Amino acid sequence: EFVMKIRLESKDRVRIVTINRPEARNAVDPETAQLLYHAFMAFDADDDVDVAILTGAQGHFCAGFDLKSAAAGAAQDWLNSVDIPDTWLDAQAQPMPGPMGPSRLILRKPVIAAIEGYAVAGGIELAAWCDMRVASQSATFGVFCRRWGVPLIDGGTVRLPRIVGQGRANDMILTGRAVPSDEALSFGLVDRVADDGAALAAALDLAHGLSRFPQACMRADFAAARMQGG
Repeated sequence: EFVMKIRLESKDRVRIVTINRPEARNAVDPETAQLLYHAFMAFDADDDVDVAILTGAQGHFCAGFDLKSAAAGAAQDWLNSVDIPDTWLDAQAQPMPGPMGPSRLILRKPVIAAIEGYAVAGGIELAAWCDMRVASQSATFGVFCRRWGVPLIDGGTVRLPRIVGQGRANDMILTGRAVPSDEALSFGLVDRVADDGAALAAALDLAHGLSRFPQACMRADFAAARMQGG
C-alpha cells in the first residue's frame, strides 16, 4: 500500500508539514528528505501562508536519518541525482538539500517545531533548524547518534551551541544522553511545553499569533536577528 511520506495541510495562514513514517519513528530516508526540502521551498514562496509547523505523525517528531537507507548507500545515490529546479536556485540562491532535507535552507518566514516523543540524532538537527520549538511533557531530545558512531552532519554542531550555549551543547554532543523536555526548556532548547498530545495544537496557537502581526516588519527583524553570527 502506498503511503505518503510527508503530509501537507494549511490552516488559515499556517502550513503544517508532517513527517509520516510512524513505523520508523519518522526517521528520514532520502525520499522523505527530498519531499521535506521541496515542501519548505514551496512554503517560503507561497504568499498565502506566513508560518510553517514541522511535526511528526503518531507520537514522535523524528528519530533521525534512516540508518537502513544509509547502510544501503541510498543517501549518496540520492544526493548524486537530486533534482533541484533551476528557477528556485536562481531566485532564492538556496543551497543543496542536506541529508535531513531542508536543514541547510535559510527561509524568510518562521518555522515552528511541534515535538512529541523523540527528537533525536538527525531529528534534533531538524528541531534546531526550526526557529521555535514547542514540545510535549514527555518529549525527549538527544544526540543519540553518538551511540552508533554517526556524526552530526546537518547543522547540529553549529546550531546547538548557538541555541543552548557551548557548555550545554558539549554535554549533549559528548554524552549523547536523553534530555527531557523540562530540562530542554530550562536551557532554551524548547520555547513552550504542552501537555502530551497537545504540542501541535500549542504550536498552531503560537503560529496563528505570529500570522496576525504585520509581516514585512516581523520578517525584517527576524532576518536581522539571524545575521549576528558567532
